[in-house]
This record gives sequence, C-alpha cells and structure tokens, in this order.
Amino acid sequence: MSRRLPRLDVGDWDGDIVRPGDRRDLEIVISESYSGNEIHLPVHVARAEKPGPTGFVVAAIHGDEINGTGIVRQLVLEEELKLTAGAMILVPVVNMPAFDRHSRYLPDRRDLNRAFPGSPDGSMARRLAHLVFQQIVGRCDFGVDLHSAAVRRTNVPNVRGDLDHPEVLRMTEAFGCELIVHSKGPDNSFRREATLAGCPTILLEAGEVWKVEQTVVETAVRGIRNLLIELGMAEGEPVLPTYQVKSRKTKWVRAEHGGFLHFHVAPGELVEKGQALATNSSLLGRVQNVLPSPANGIILGMTTLPAVSPGDPICHLALLDQPMRKIERAIDRLPEESLHERLRADLSSSLLVDEPAGSAEPE
Repeated sequence: MSRRLPRLDVGDWDGDIVRPGDRRDLEIVISESYSGNEIHLPVHVARAEKPGPTGFVVAAIHGDEINGTGIVRQLVLEEELKLTAGAMILVPVVNMPAFDRHSRYLPDRRDLNRAFPGSPDGSMARRLAHLVFQQIVGRCDFGVDLHSAAVRRTNVPNVRGDLDHPEVLRMTEAFGCELIVHSKGPDNSFRREATLAGCPTILLEAGEVWKVEQTVVETAVRGIRNLLIELGMAEGEPVLPTYQVKSRKTKWVRAEHGGFLHFHVAPGELVEKGQALATNSSLLGRVQNVLPSPANGIILGMTTLPAVSPGDPICHLALLDQPMRKIERAIDRLPEESLHERLRADLSSSLLVDEPAGSAEPE
C-alpha cells in the first residue's frame, strides 16, 4: 500500500536555494543535545542543468556504520557525481546523536531504523525519523541506503531490496553487485517505508562497523555511478560484475558448542552443501565439532569473533537454487588484482582462514 508524501522542491531548503547546475553544502536542524544546543544534519545537494529524477544516498542510520560515511564523502570530495540530468541529495550521517557516541543506537537506546516514517511528536527516534523522511524522501524519486554488518561481523557487499517491486529490481540489477538479496526490510525500516511512500529504495550492506574500507568504498561508488547511468542521470558505460546472482533466502549457521573457531571460508566464497565452514575447538585446540554448510550458497556475512557460545551466529549464507559451476568459472577467470579479489582479501583481514584438517591434497 502506497503512502505517498507531499513533494518538496529539491532546490528550496527553507530559503537556501540550490539552482540548476549548482552544488551546495547545507545543514538541517534535527534535534537538540542534552545541553540544549542544536544538532545539525549535514547535506550535500547537487543539481544538473537538465531536469531529471532526484535521488538520495544516505549513510549511518546506525551511527557506528561509517563505511557509508566514507562512501558519501568520496562522492562529494572527488566529485564522482557528474550529473547530466536530475539531482542528488547526499547525507553522510543520518543518525548524528549515535554517530557522536560511536554507537549503533540513539542515546535513548532506540534503533532509528525501526522508527520510520516517524512522528513529529513521538520519541527522539520517531521525531528524527519524521524529519529525515519528510526532508529527504519527500524530495526524491529513488534512494540508496548504506549499511554495514553489526558489531563483530563483516558482510560481503550485497544489494538488498524488494525484488517483487519492478523499479527496485531494476535498481538492484543496475547497481552491479555480484550478489542481490531479496528482502523487503523489517517493519518501520527506512528503505521499506521509503519504497511504500513511492520512493523505490535499495540497501547496500558491506564491510564492518567503525571502519572505512577502501574496496567497499570503491564498490559502492562504482555501483552508484552505474545506477545514475541506468536512470539517465550520468554519461558513460556501466561497469558490470563478472557474474550476478539473486538469492531469495538466507540462513545463519550457528555454533553448537562453546569454544574457539577455526574458519575455513571467507566472505564472498562459494560453498557447497556439506562443506566445512569452521571447526569449533577447545581453548587447547581439541576439536569439538565441524560446522558444515547446510546448502549451496555464498558466504554473505561472518562473525569476526572466534570465541563463541552455543547458538552464536557464525556464517550467514545466501542460498542458491542454481548450478554454481558457471559462477566458479567466472571467478576463475578473474585476475588477482580485480576488485572482486581485492575485496575478498580485505574482508578476510580480520579472520584466520585455512583448510580444515584432513582436507589437504595427498602428496
């Protein structure tokens, strides 16, 4: 059910005028601190001379997920947005109170990404959500929401959206990630509510909290440029991935025992049903059990903390219902310096990964 917002003019920000062909840094007052000082939301608005769609890229709805902040800064500082039509609104940090505390959550412990579309007279989270929704989503035709994995986890870059929505499907495919995951998003999440309000929005999950990872930034900037080309807002040829797969179901593999993990797979790796994902050992290295993959899939995300208790999440699988050999052949053809290989190496830097015992080839 659509919940369309009143449309605001992308060129008029309460008297601050951004004319066609201009780029402006602006600030929106979003709240007040405990001391009563104003809290500002930094916004960069870029307009082309020629009319066209208006889109947004927002980051740090969770205040510790600052890979997105690095991505938006790259788009602004390096002038990666060379628009030929339309306009873009770039927000490096949405959740400024949480960002200032290096926290996922607002000071009242609420999750901003469960508060949309918000309310002008609700909690801190709902008031902030309402203002962001009106001021950003209310001016736009599409959007990209940038996120990272939760604390002590990492995610391989993947685009998520409601693949049953034609425009969202178009955007996820055009972005150019190797992995697309079908997900409408939780109730009251930003991307779900923005899409319901008539502004198709996709989400990029990539990397870890409290980091700006160079290959994650490179992947995202490439994807956003691809999207602008697809929508007729920028010139050039899109940079497409070697392969692209869609997953409509994901599954967490969880620890059966407390212990210390020895990883056998890395983020982004293809795995087959029954393949060893990690070995769980005692602190003295005595094997307790080996965690197998329950199905064919791609390692979407992983814990980066080897010490686990029973039930702790270990590997997040994007399940595949298609033959993997074609994907394997595409990966085998990639040069070592490709973005795919550099990205996997970077995301594995927080993990010790090797083959399970007994898996070595005989001499």
